[in-house]
Amino acid sequence: MTDFYTGLLNFFEQHAVRKLLSKEELLLKEGQVENNLYFIHSGAIRVFLLSEYEEVNIRFGYNGSVINSLASFLLQQPSSFYTEALRKTEISVLTRSQLQQFIGLSTENLKGYTAFMESAFAQQIEREIDLLTVSPADRLARVLKRSPTLFQEIPLKHIASYLRMTPETLSRIRKSTTLGSDKSSVL
Repeated sequence: MTDFYTGLLNFFEQHAVRKLLSKEELLLKEGQVENNLYFIHSGAIRVFLLSEYEEVNIRFGYNGSVINSLASFLLQQPSSFYTEALRKTEISVLTRSQLQQFIGLSTENLKGYTAFMESAFAQQIEREIDLLTVSPADRLARVLKRSPTLFQEIPLKHIASYLRMTPETLSRIRKSTTLGSDKSSVL
């Protein structure tokens, strides 16, 4: 899959449009159909659900990440999510048709795309396991194992939402464990 990702990034460089987002700028609103794939050069993006009572973060992307509202992109149906820049963020925007063009260039690209999608699916399964994990400390440990630089990239309140806990609970867990105490001054 590394060859696919490298090829995809090269394709991004040749065909995508670069864009600078301001803090809190929305790339997608609930009800819109996602037609783009975003590569993040700098900054951070979140994908979140706005319920009647709260915002719930479901995915983050930062330097070197590819992100979008995946189900909407794949199924071409209205998104249930919002996609927002958390701070000044530079991205490259590749359209769905451009991605399809890239995939169609070779059998290797098609195989790489399939592996890429399998990886995205596996990440969603990991997210579901995180939500089903009862212990907040275990949820934090699982996320930090997958994304050790998360606290350097994403504000605490958004990580807390992602982990389905209050920022105060997250701070307390971090202080009471060795999971992130050496990084507690970052935020």
